Parts: sequence; C-alpha cells; structure tokens
Amino acid sequence: MTEFQLPGTPLRIAAAQAQAAPGEVEVNAATVARLVRAAGDAGARVVVFPEKFLSGYEPDLIRADPERCAAHPGDDRLAPIADACRAAGVIAVVGAAVLDGGELYVSAFVMDGTGIVGRYDKQTLFKQERALYRQGPAGATLEVDGWRLGLGICYDSGFPEHARAAALDGCHAYVVGALFSEGNGHHESRIWFPARAFDNTVYAVLANHIGVTGGWRTCGSSAVWGPDGRVVAEGSPTEEELVVADLLPGRLRAAREAEPMLRDLHETGAAPRAVLRTAPAGRHDPVGGGRPAA
Repeated sequence: MTEFQLPGTPLRIAAAQAQAAPGEVEVNAATVARLVRAAGDAGARVVVFPEKFLSGYEPDLIRADPERCAAHPGDDRLAPIADACRAAGVIAVVGAAVLDGGELYVSAFVMDGTGIVGRYDKQTLFKQERALYRQGPAGATLEVDGWRLGLGICYDSGFPEHARAAALDGCHAYVVGALFSEGNGHHESRIWFPARAFDNTVYAVLANHIGVTGGWRTCGSSAVWGPDGRVVAEGSPTEEELVVADLLPGRLRAAREAEPMLRDLHETGAAPRAVLRTAPAGRHDPVGGGRPAA
C-alpha cells in the first residue's frame, strides 16, 4: 500500500474510566453497560474501557478462581453489555481477563448489540503477567464507519513497533485500555501516547483505571491525543468519567501532509538496516573514504 485511505466522516469516541469491583464480573459488566448507555447519550459511536476492567486487574483473585473472576467466550454475564450496545448504537471495547480453552489471556472484547464480535489478546505482557497469562498471537484492527482502529492493551503501548504495525495496516487511531499507576506510570503514559500518535500520525486513545485495583493506585487521566501528538481531551485523575472526542478526517489529513512519515516510509523502499562497524582504536584506513571498517 502506497496510499493510505482516510475516512470520510468524523467518529466520536469515548474513553471510560471507573472503579472496578475486585473479581466481580457481573458487577463490572453492569458498570460497563451503564457507561455504554452514557456514551450513546453523548453521541459516541465507540467506547473503550480499561485493561481487565471486567474483573479488575486483580491477578491473585484471577489465579485463585479463574472460572468466577475471568470472563469467557459466550459468557452470559456479559449480556447486559450487549443489550446496552444495542440500545445505544455503540460499539464497546471492553478489557477482560479471559479464560479460553483452559488458558488465561489479557484481552479486549469488541462488543456490539449481538454480543462479542471480536477479541484482541495482549501481545506484550508485563513481567508480572507472564506466569499467569498467554501471549496474544497477533494484532487486531477494528473497522467502524470507515475508521480503522488499532487495538492495544497497556504495555503494548510502550513499544513503538506495536502502534507502527497498526498504522501500516491503515489504522487511523491507536486505541488502548490500560492500567497506569500514580508516579512513574503517569509519566510513562504522557510520553508514550503522544509519541505513538505523532510518530504514526494517528489519533491515540487511552482508557485508564481510577482508584485502586490489583494493589495498584491508578492515575486515571484517560485521554485522546491528536495525530500531531497534542492532547484533544483529558479526564480527571480520580473521578468516574467519559472522555469524549471527535476524530476528524481533516485533522488526520493535515497532520499527514505536515508530517509525511508513513507515506515516505513506503516510498523509500529501503532495504533492511546495514550494520556499520568502526575501526578499533589506533587503526586507520587512509583509503576507506568513510567505508565501514572490516
């Protein structure tokens, strides 16, 4: 692909932040359903929830009782979310610990009025997660009304390659549910997300937890960044909230005209990077003309 297609109309998206009840899938599903309806009232077409929101982050609870504390494909406890999506005309991206085939995953369910229509499994697990969860096999792109949304979960966003893969798949936004904590977590989020947006000229969307979950004191501040890396909308560090923003085709076009990295990356046709080795100290090649030393 040498030409990236842009959507024809704006897309209103919401990043939801709320307090998750530890290990209580039904309780958290009811919260998701309520916020889905609120997102619909705000005119949003898509709403994104934090990482593992359906159980809370809660690794000890999930390890001890995965049947109860993790969600399942076809889980009846998620029916209220589908009902809310149908009533509101909203697509929900819902963070969940998922038990599937006897294995646990950190996942994002994509849900509409019919139920679960897709799932992304986290590819880059945080160090504490690797003993409990399986790594996801591939990235995922969600298509909504001409917009391509690249899905990520928390630590995925710390790797430039993850968002770049989405951008090279034609994505217009990088959409992430996460758990960022107070202190260094907040600092990381404020570096990673503007960078992912600017480097790829995409919108970047973060839905983060509030309160305490899994022993982490989280920092809220869910936000949307424009394709120029600037903040479009940002939430409170502590309060339940929907952070709502309009993703605009014109802003994407302007950013990509000003910063044509994606187009130029395709047009260079560059070969894999060469390895340049310098000469050992004291060695000099008078005819090398700047060539790499042997």
